[in-house]
Amino acid sequence: MTRQVHDQFAKEYLEELLSPLGSVKKSQKLKSEVLEVDIWFEASPLPLPPDIPLGILGKMVGGISLFEPYRNPIDDNDIRSCISKLLIAHSDFIREAKRKEDSSPLPEPPSLWILTPTCSSRIIEAAGAKESELENWTRGIYFLSPIFRTALIVIHQLPTVEETLWLRVLGRGNVQRQAVEELVDLPANNPYKENLLEILSNWRKNLEMRDNKTIEEQEIVMNLSPAYLKQREEWKLEGRQEGRQEGRQEGRQEGNLDGQRFIVTSLLEGKFVTLDSELSEAIEKIIQLPPSERTQLLLALTDLSREQLLERLR
Repeated sequence: MTRQVHDQFAKEYLEELLSPLGSVKKSQKLKSEVLEVDIWFEASPLPLPPDIPLGILGKMVGGISLFEPYRNPIDDNDIRSCISKLLIAHSDFIREAKRKEDSSPLPEPPSLWILTPTCSSRIIEAAGAKESELENWTRGIYFLSPIFRTALIVIHQLPTVEETLWLRVLGRGNVQRQAVEELVDLPANNPYKENLLEILSNWRKNLEMRDNKTIEEQEIVMNLSPAYLKQREEWKLEGRQEGRQEGRQEGRQEGNLDGQRFIVTSLLEGKFVTLDSELSEAIEKIIQLPPSERTQLLLALTDLSREQLLERLR
């Protein structure tokens, strides 16, 4: 179930980033078999805007690009599955091009980008993948033989720089947490920031509503907390009604303290699952902290045990 929720998030996330540059189709069915590509991207025929702040992701798109984002580390079968989709897409592409009654040269066939949070050196070596020697690529990106037009994006190996931010958000653990914090700190005029914060916040809420969350799901909820807190602040500043999904859950408009109490309770439940009397009392202590101290404590919550949290509050 975690993978399904991640797949839906990853598709919406990449669609939001890529749609200004061309046509994006989610869950694109391939004609030859009943297979789906997570993201099928076709670049706009117009020149790409030079100032689109997509970093490495912007270099990956051109012509037709297939994106397969994985929540868990890939294995041999995952790579073979992705390659099979690419080969089918190539066959359909060439067949369609040959139907056209002109003698113009065939355009470039689709490229495949496999995004994985981590990847073992054995998998990389078995795939015959190597890092590019060209300066416009970075470490953590491994290209298969050119004939396959395929690359593995090993997210946890990407350098922590602005150019890799959009890819690192799709990582796991500390990699994802840091990337979300960087996204929150982007300037307000960034063209992607607001919509992506909302997508991340929705992903968090979808996971948070699940009963009996796994450890991984609890980790994701915590990783996405900075985006969630930021989005709630912006909703309040803009005077939006937060009723939508949360209003149905809470059944009433929240006052300022009630809103803070709801956030803190949700974060503690995501961390500790059930709250005993001491943790319930801790909620009131946390919401009384100055805003900067409260935010700092909530961001550090993932690394704190129950005893460490209570000791800090004492």
